[in-house]
Amino acid sequence: MPAETSVASPAEPVADSCAAAGDVARRDLLDALNPEQRAAAGHGERDAGGRFAAGPLLVVAGAGTGKTATLAHRVAHLVMQGVDPMRILLLTFSRRAAKEMTRRAERLVAQALAGQVRAAAGASEVRHPAVAVRLPWAGTFHSIGARLLREHAERVGLDASFGILDRGDAADLIDVVRHELGLSSTRQRFPRKDTCLAIYSQCVNSGWPLERVLFLLAGTMTGLSALLAAVVSPWFLLLTGFVSLNQLLFVTIG
Repeated sequence: MPAETSVASPAEPVADSCAAAGDVARRDLLDALNPEQRAAAGHGERDAGGRFAAGPLLVVAGAGTGKTATLAHRVAHLVMQGVDPMRILLLTFSRRAAKEMTRRAERLVAQALAGQVRAAAGASEVRHPAVAVRLPWAGTFHSIGARLLREHAERVGLDASFGILDRGDAADLIDVVRHELGLSSTRQRFPRKDTCLAIYSQCVNSGWPLERVLFLLAGTMTGLSALLAAVVSPWFLLLTGFVSLNQLLFVTIG
């Protein structure tokens, strides 16, 4: 009994201290934000069972309004609320933005957790606590999508060692077709490979026919529709063995 008493008695004040320190750390975390940013970063509340829950939240903001800072603080706030970093999906478009957003979020989380440790143990006891948190599901839409496809390739009929044809590769294949059809040396000036790819991408993304896309891009290009269509067919043959991720997405969701 004495042993049990000696173990249990200091546990309660330590737990209370950690809880109080956590509350202080969470409040301090959002102090640097303005009211609108704070409302977005701190969105959600604990349910009756003590679990943190938050519904969808759409933030509409222009350039230079602190979107990255708000997202970084949001991630840190979620972690401080007890959300497992493995359950946080943080996505953006460019590699540079993803790297910066992830760096800032991980730094904020580390600072907040370190502050919580210092507050609970006493600043004199823990001056420089080593706290490192990684966000495994943070990155670009494409990188995370490729990672998921590779991990679950068999479920969608792919080989786990699949390669990804980037925009430069696709443009190079179009150039191969241009040369084979003699369109690179024709008297009539024909669009370069990058232009052809941009036109094709516009057709796919908009769902519009080639004639309409050419008319919208430049009225003088409408006469090239037959030649461009002739380029697309053999280009598809060169793509044999590659899978359209757009089609794969529709099949997977459907």
